[in-house]
Amino acid sequence: MEAVVSGKKRMVNLDLSSRLLSEPLIPGLSDDVAKLCLALVPRSSLPSMGRVCKKWRYVVQSKEFITVRRLAGMPEEWLYVLTMDAGGKESHWEVMDCLGHKLSSLPPMPGPVKTGFKVVVVDGKLLVIAGCAMISGSHVASSDVYQFDTCLNSWSRLADLKEARYDFACAEVNGLVYVVGGHGGDGESLSSAEVYDPETGVWTFIQSLRRPRWGCFASGFNGKLYVMGGRSNFTIGNSKLVDVYNPQCGSWCGRKNGVTMVTAHVEVGKKLFCMEWKNQRKMSVFNAEDDTWEVVALPLSGSSSAGFQFGKLNGKLLLFSSQEETGHSTLLYDPEAAPGRQWKTSEIKLSGSCVCSVTIIA
Repeated sequence: MEAVVSGKKRMVNLDLSSRLLSEPLIPGLSDDVAKLCLALVPRSSLPSMGRVCKKWRYVVQSKEFITVRRLAGMPEEWLYVLTMDAGGKESHWEVMDCLGHKLSSLPPMPGPVKTGFKVVVVDGKLLVIAGCAMISGSHVASSDVYQFDTCLNSWSRLADLKEARYDFACAEVNGLVYVVGGHGGDGESLSSAEVYDPETGVWTFIQSLRRPRWGCFASGFNGKLYVMGGRSNFTIGNSKLVDVYNPQCGSWCGRKNGVTMVTAHVEVGKKLFCMEWKNQRKMSVFNAEDDTWEVVALPLSGSSSAGFQFGKLNGKLLLFSSQEETGHSTLLYDPEAAPGRQWKTSEIKLSGSCVCSVTIIA
């Protein structure tokens, strides 16, 4: 049934695109020139452009439009931070430009309030995937996926996952979105994995993990999917095993040089920065080029239990407090700076504690 619905949607989209392509984007100009003209408009004005007409909206939300903006040297880097209020009851997305200046807040996320969800960026769009919702007093695993179009400033619902899950791993690799493991509808640990293709709008099962795994996270390096951290049914305590998926051959292999329970992670360049639950005063840094780890100390004193979340902006690492009562300022780490000058205090201030963040260039 899902395949039939997806097929009908694609047919409608193809019919819409064929009708729109027969109309000029800007009268008197070829569409190639017109697209370049639209691409030169500041990103903050794109939502207004999308309301001019159906064809402009169709172009602005397309993957090609992001490519044209990049070729024209117009992409803008914005930081999206999901914050939680002091009572822990309400959350909202805050948007900041490349200088850290707050621009606006996103429209409220659709669907019920959830935990254990994951966020990922693909084609300049923000995806909020699955999680666990409280419905009628019970925790229920979700399979829904919502997309925020950063150029049109609007939410829409995408195809559901094949299997409801929370506390899973998720990452984008080569334009595709992967979800792996987690807990399922009955709270059982999962080994299943799925991939989403934005071009077709369809989720597809791929080869499962060799063992169920939850509380894990994922990153994409060198065209491969790395799944680390969390727990497994086949290990005592936390797992240091790394599951690596190669999309070209469609199979998994394993390594043993991972990290355990990670509370935050972010990719900056060719490096992966991780904050482990056992010590929030040090960062574990993975170098994908030589498959090695190093440890970087944080310039903080006091309890090592205070939690942090990562962000990145202009190739630099941001360290946000995930516990508003700690009173820590936002820290900035420049991996390219000289030793001893890598840490600074950032002027970025959030309205609440940080739940997660992503950087989108569009």
